[in-house]
Amino acid sequence: MPREFQHIIRIGETDLDGALKVEYALTKIKGIGIRLAKVITEKANVDPENRLGFLSDAEVNKIRDALENPSKHDLPAWLLNRSKDSETGKDLHIMGSDLVLQTKTDIDEMRKMKSWKGIRHAYGLKVRGQRTRTTGRKGKAIGVKKKTLVQK
Repeated sequence: MPREFQHIIRIGETDLDGALKVEYALTKIKGIGIRLAKVITEKANVDPENRLGFLSDAEVNKIRDALENPSKHDLPAWLLNRSKDSETGKDLHIMGSDLVLQTKTDIDEMRKMKSWKGIRHAYGLKVRGQRTRTTGRKGKAIGVKKKTLVQK
């Protein structure tokens, strides 16, 4: 018996469109790219060509479990976005609002220890070695202003 189509499915604290294919729907979750989505569908034994809305509850739960416990499903450490976490020492994968919060705390730690990256973040400059002579002028004065002539 075919399953009824679900238009919205909630996975990883995100509402996903049921009309999208499984891999592309998973990329709508912050912190999951296409490569990780392909590996997750493979490890969860879900057909990637299926639409997300046609998946059974068991298949959706397999995907949720693979996202929440990546080490249980033998995902390689290089695929995770938080390998060798500084606090726990474990390989983690952070998604959604947790990813945004963790990024902010990492930047604050860099600022506090006054590392090069922290200083660049504090001044609002480019962090990764890009050139700044002609680019990166957003929000600052651009060019030279001419003085207006005052007539006597």
